[in-house]
Amino acid sequence: MSEQPRRPRKPGKPYRRPQKDPVRILAFEALRAVDERDAYANLVLPPLLRKAREAGDFDARDAALATELVYGTLRRQGTYDAIIADCVDRPLREVDPPVLDVLGLGVHQLLGTRIPSHAAVSASVELARVVLGDGRAKFVNAVLRKVARDDLDGWLERVAPPYDEDPEDHLAVVHSHPRWVVSALWDSLGGGRTGIEELLAADNERPEVTLVARPGRATREELLGEEAAVPGRWSPYAVRLSEGGEPGAVEAVREGRAGVQDEGSQLVALALANAPLDGPDRRWLDGCAGPGGKAALLGALAAERGAFLLASEKQPHRAGLVARALDGNPGPYQVIAADGTRPAWRPGSFDRVLVDVPCTGLGALRRRPEARWRRRPEDLDGFAPLQRGLLRSALEAVRVGGVVAYATCSPHLAETRAVVADVLKQHPDTDLVDARPLLPDVPALGEGPDLQLWPHIHGTDAMYLALIRRTA
Repeated sequence: MSEQPRRPRKPGKPYRRPQKDPVRILAFEALRAVDERDAYANLVLPPLLRKAREAGDFDARDAALATELVYGTLRRQGTYDAIIADCVDRPLREVDPPVLDVLGLGVHQLLGTRIPSHAAVSASVELARVVLGDGRAKFVNAVLRKVARDDLDGWLERVAPPYDEDPEDHLAVVHSHPRWVVSALWDSLGGGRTGIEELLAADNERPEVTLVARPGRATREELLGEEAAVPGRWSPYAVRLSEGGEPGAVEAVREGRAGVQDEGSQLVALALANAPLDGPDRRWLDGCAGPGGKAALLGALAAERGAFLLASEKQPHRAGLVARALDGNPGPYQVIAADGTRPAWRPGSFDRVLVDVPCTGLGALRRRPEARWRRRPEDLDGFAPLQRGLLRSALEAVRVGGVVAYATCSPHLAETRAVVADVLKQHPDTDLVDARPLLPDVPALGEGPDLQLWPHIHGTDAMYLALIRRTA
């Protein structure tokens, strides 16, 4: 049988295998996990980085770049989506999510980093060839070349409406927040332009890693002996790690004698511990203790006074995290898995009670940037009954003369003052305690008697705290 003639090759460039870039592939995988599984980047990224380091693919610079690409893309997603939308001929909802992730990574490299434009485009197109295929890589190339024609300021002038015409939408596009979040934060600040742009900008900054030295187990001086460590701003137990500081490298953290805890969270625990009581000070309750940061600090503070801490958490796996955080506490404590709205304790059993209630998390958008795109206004209605129920139970758990701390990592008025006001209407046997004098070194805490912390003022998460004394 005669041999068939070979088909002649079409003229053109020879096929080139796409070049795999471990850093950008990892960043893409992290963004896909956030989108597909509703995961949080701060939970997804560390194991990916650890696996890459163990495989020998990454060094410290690679890890830093991957982290910047993931968090930068998530923080500026709203801005970048508006720019991408101006460069494509279809609604963004018709662009496949994996393509949008590659485009987002590319736009961040072009507009949010010092990576040269040609390198940012080239690396993003190579990533697209690896994870999307040649066809969609051409689409990515075309879009990013359009984006590269201007800088961020130029693009914002084009895609953001003028402030005078639509201030909320202007701020939403420029500072990459959903419009409803801009409106809510603006209301919480009291209206007026003062502060709102600073707050939104602070939400887009990378937060420092803050450690807590748990009293009786570690000292701040010990932690300050670590490389890249500086004192906290407000808490006597806080130490900040400058950029590049790794908590896992700190011996006291590995041993559980210290932990990673935002300074705002520390201040909430300190304010409750410092609140004046009428009567004994022997039994404390953390009614929403997971994952255990505040419980560990409260337990250490209680131990210094010989007081007992009961840490209650509804979800068993989170109760396990609380137990781990409290392991080694120098004083008496107990961890239980229980629903705070269906108390496992008798009424009036405690002298001090903390309820750090579940919320939208709008006060921690620096740490969980994807939350701003995941949350919806209707989520407030879902949290409202639980927040009120937990506060009512806390007021029933405290004895006459004791104090309840209602805390939440959200400045939204529907989750803060509205909850406290509604519940206290049903409890005339209570008084609000002015919380501000309990943190005398911390400025600008609001008009009182409750207090509100802010990222742009205090460098903390936007924690809210109201202290309530049971009077009868």
